[in-house]
Amino acid sequence: MSVSTETAVCSARAFVPFRPLTLRGFIAWGLGAAAALHVAYEFFPPAILLFLFCIYQLAHAATRPHAMYSGWVLGLLIYGPQLAFFWNIFGFAAVALWLVLATWLSAYLVLQRFALLKLGPQLGAWAAPFLWTGVEYFRSELYYLRFSWVNVGYAFSPFPQQAFIPWLGMYGIGFLLMLFAAHAPFHRTATRQQKLIWTTALALAAIAAFLPGSSAEPERFSPKRGNAIGTQLKIAGVQLEFADERTVVAELDKLLAKCPDANLFVLSEYTFSGPVPSPVKSWCATNRKYLIAGGKDYLDASESEFRNTAFVIDPEGREIFKQAKAVPIQFFKDGQPAAEQNVWNSPWGKLGVCVCYDLSYTRVTDELIRQGAQAIVVPTMDVEDWGERQHHLHARVAPVRAAEYGVPIFRLCSSGLSQAVNRDGTVQATAPFPGQGATLEATLEVPERGGLPMDRILVWPCVGISVSLLVWHLLHSFRPARHRTHARISAERR
Repeated sequence: MSVSTETAVCSARAFVPFRPLTLRGFIAWGLGAAAALHVAYEFFPPAILLFLFCIYQLAHAATRPHAMYSGWVLGLLIYGPQLAFFWNIFGFAAVALWLVLATWLSAYLVLQRFALLKLGPQLGAWAAPFLWTGVEYFRSELYYLRFSWVNVGYAFSPFPQQAFIPWLGMYGIGFLLMLFAAHAPFHRTATRQQKLIWTTALALAAIAAFLPGSSAEPERFSPKRGNAIGTQLKIAGVQLEFADERTVVAELDKLLAKCPDANLFVLSEYTFSGPVPSPVKSWCATNRKYLIAGGKDYLDASESEFRNTAFVIDPEGREIFKQAKAVPIQFFKDGQPAAEQNVWNSPWGKLGVCVCYDLSYTRVTDELIRQGAQAIVVPTMDVEDWGERQHHLHARVAPVRAAEYGVPIFRLCSSGLSQAVNRDGTVQATAPFPGQGATLEATLEVPERGGLPMDRILVWPCVGISVSLLVWHLLHSFRPARHRTHARISAERR
């Protein structure tokens, strides 16, 4: 290392209001963060708190490049293993996608370090949950490459009720846990009182999560609450991938024989390469059944443009409703986005219909709840070749979304893992991977109405604070060097 480089590093460390990390510290906290997230997703969801604690510690970097590079390395350690199926789909380009996700970790670390630097350790710690939630919401919902998987909320998919997701929402639980992580009193200057308060608060939260009353219906931010059960919907589906019309009709016959009392039958996304064909419509008319099935709604005579659409066929064999995919998958031939979203006024109440990955975006599914959706049906296509890991990660979404809204969800996939999820987020039935021809049947308790959790309001102040701090950081970074030197000399004199 040259003398000038050593001087720059020493100067950087001399003017930070916190103890900057050493190389050993970066390695320890980085490996701790990666290990904690993998443990949370594979074995023990509460370990996600340790992940956030380690992330917060990584923001105590001596320089901005240290914070930025550590975010990229950590992102590869996290997203590479968790999203290894990207390699099956995109090949070497998967590395670029992992780095895109890792960049959001870098963005948080850079902003958090700046907050600690400019606001001081105490205010910087209070800013942490706002910055974390703002960055996480932006990468999940607000830009072209949005992708919400492998976030804090989905770690609690096995028991969303106990994680307060019906009250806080999936972004709200991340906010709360980062608040705990940033104020963890595991440092030399922490007083006994601080340790007692933090430990007591965490213990009370854990106890409250498992009290008998914790499953009570929360107050939601919708005009009405959905306490009472409006009706029951008997629903069934069969997993088929790239099946022809004859096979589809034969499998529907088998499903009908197995579930003769089902009111509504469901097939996956892209079951058909166009609208629902006449033989399938005739099956609905002959057997007096409703059907939801995925296909393509062509927009021109040459069939060059289409929308990825879920069609509803009534017992007369008529198409009575359709809903296109709101957010087509990036880098796939997935059609044009939906022109509008509507709910289906079915005989069992208002049903929201969304297609596959639309369920991963709260800005899509929230609109269905605002329109009064009492249950959500999700035709999905997860190709078998994408691997079992991809299917298991996708299966984390529906329980969290059902718990957030207080409505049941029926998610029918082409090759697993299909799910029937109760309104409290518990999975009552599932169909396996790859499970070609496997069936899923359930009776959904349809409430009077769903609702939105409180984080749908919380996220916007978080985004605003994050953007404001980013602007402040950019203005500070582009100040003339002489102004920064003058400020440093003034600080030395003080």
